[in-house]
Amino acid sequence: MTDTTSAGATAAEPTIFDRIGGADAVAAVVDLFYDRVLADPDLAGYFEGQDIERIKGHQRNFVGQALGARRPYSGRTMRRAHEQLAITSGAFDKVVAHLAASLAEAGVDEETIGTIAGVLGPLKPEIVTA
Repeated sequence: MTDTTSAGATAAEPTIFDRIGGADAVAAVVDLFYDRVLADPDLAGYFEGQDIERIKGHQRNFVGQALGARRPYSGRTMRRAHEQLAITSGAFDKVVAHLAASLAEAGVDEETIGTIAGVLGPLKPEIVTA
């Protein structure tokens, strides 16, 4: 029997987190991602008055855990973190597109980007509230 870990890896295989370069790579992607999101006039309003550095820290932990980091994510649920923001389906889709572009800019291959999208896509019903 094979022991499985998160993000589709087995105990003998590196996780996506490991394959893309670990915590440093995730931090770089999160920085690129927020540069894109905050520059997008359709999304920037969601972040007005927010502590972006704190949000980046939560995002690094969440993305890392979603990709197989061994450090568990201990933040709020996606629903709880986003319930007051009235996020639309279109805004969610734009965020996913910005994340994919940030991953590509950081040198992550298309197959891995697709796998990451597969991990994040099911969260849409938890995040979209408008």
